[in-house]
Amino acid sequence: MNRFSRNLATVLLAVVCAAATVPADAADEPIDMQRAKELLQKQRSGGQLSDDERAYLDRAKEIRAQRRNGANPNTRREGGRNANVGKSSVGIEPLCCMAADADYRGEDGGLYGGGRNTPPDSLMAAFAKQVPKVRPLNKKGEPDEEGKIVLLSIGMSNTTQEFSAFQRSIDTDPRKAKSVVLVDGAQGGQSASEWTVRNAERTWSRLDARLVAAGVSPEQVQVLWVKQAELKPLPDEMDNARVLHEHLVEILNRAQARFPNLRLAYLSSRTYGGYSGRHPEPESFATAFSVRWLIRDQIAGKPELSWDPESGEVKSPLVMWGPYFWADGVRPRASDGLVWNREDFVADGTHPSESGRAKVAKMLTDFFTADPTAKGWFVGQ
Repeated sequence: MNRFSRNLATVLLAVVCAAATVPADAADEPIDMQRAKELLQKQRSGGQLSDDERAYLDRAKEIRAQRRNGANPNTRREGGRNANVGKSSVGIEPLCCMAADADYRGEDGGLYGGGRNTPPDSLMAAFAKQVPKVRPLNKKGEPDEEGKIVLLSIGMSNTTQEFSAFQRSIDTDPRKAKSVVLVDGAQGGQSASEWTVRNAERTWSRLDARLVAAGVSPEQVQVLWVKQAELKPLPDEMDNARVLHEHLVEILNRAQARFPNLRLAYLSSRTYGGYSGRHPEPESFATAFSVRWLIRDQIAGKPELSWDPESGEVKSPLVMWGPYFWADGVRPRASDGLVWNREDFVADGTHPSESGRAKVAKMLTDFFTADPTAKGWFVGQ
């Protein structure tokens, strides 16, 4: 067992001594930290975990991270955001359905603002320049018809559960190009700050290990899907969105420095949070503004998000919206009828159930096989 495994196992065991289980509202069943330790040891020794075992371990890691940072996953504040906990609808229009003249705390409608859900012409022109550079590469990063295009996920527990479901379904889909390799770099308990501040190097090192396990190299990573959140969100949803925005910028900077051939990044915000006590509404809804602000900053030419080598040092991949997952609970989204039912989440109301993962996986499949900026490199001949 390596040093990380010993340290994590020690922390998990310490939590066992403090409390044998966590109440059921933190997951679909109480977390037995001794079982989590055994699953960790099995994983680190090369054993294959089932989907349920992996989800169980992810929840244990997230609870461990919360305890380590002084958070209580069972804390419920009165009033404010928590007045929305347990609600099947909160009366907010999805950003993709808000009009140009809408006003949510100073923000108008549309994913890209101004009521637009499609990228502005300048961004499409940038993608037309960047997309042809996404091509099969060998492990040295050299063009090779037999090489690979790695699509890598970055995020927290929800992200890994959803991307894993997408990976299982798309790997047998004949539409996916044989050169495209999906690697799930997202990790349970690793929220945005874990990728940037507290345990950044350890988190990125685990991602490196997953690339090795998939038989690919950092030089073959060319596309990201990023979905993130804050572990300890601020009470005001817009303040929280601003902090998340800053962390997303740093995540992209770190990724670009680590993966020299990284070209594109597709970002998604959270699903509905009305059933969650940990990430209630309107926090989950407002994470969409973190993505919007980042894209606007890049279009505006902010140096920390520079993507074009002809304009200076490359600090970031070119960024665009990926699938937008938020809908107002059981109220059908006007654009496509999307709803989020209580059964789409496990008992904590935060993590996706099997049906919730399947919804996200389908939206990811539809996006990567049909979006004009993705299908050219994702779909086979």
